[in-house]
Amino acid sequence: MFKIDPVLRNDCHDMGSLGLCRLLLTDNKAYPWFILVPQREGLCELHQLTGEDRTRLWQESERLSVWLQQVYAADKLNIAALGNVVGQLHVHHIARYRTDPAWPKPIWGIGVPEPYSEAEISALRHRLSAAFPDLDTSACVDL
Repeated sequence: MFKIDPVLRNDCHDMGSLGLCRLLLTDNKAYPWFILVPQREGLCELHQLTGEDRTRLWQESERLSVWLQQVYAADKLNIAALGNVVGQLHVHHIARYRTDPAWPKPIWGIGVPEPYSEAEISALRHRLSAAFPDLDTSACVDL
């Protein structure tokens, strides 16, 4: 049975399911930072996805990336599947600005996370639902 890694559960909010992936919001509003987690058990690497799932992941990633760029007008989108801390396959999508506290370095370990309020999370869910009609927010789990 698919379960989200405990570190991701602790650090993120579940925004719903896009089909293949759970869409998570990292609880740090200093950076618009979303994570796609393919809902497949036991995967650590991109090459472990089936060809069909790999295509679906990149389609979902592209849709999220376009939305991030439109909504947040980032100077750069950072997209990465690192896995050094969390072994479960997941892909970070982070909107970056030349003015952000970590620029041009990676954001990990920079500053103290600034959590979202429940109202902000709800507003983001609504905004995402409008942009992604297939986003299943009824499937949100309490991380």
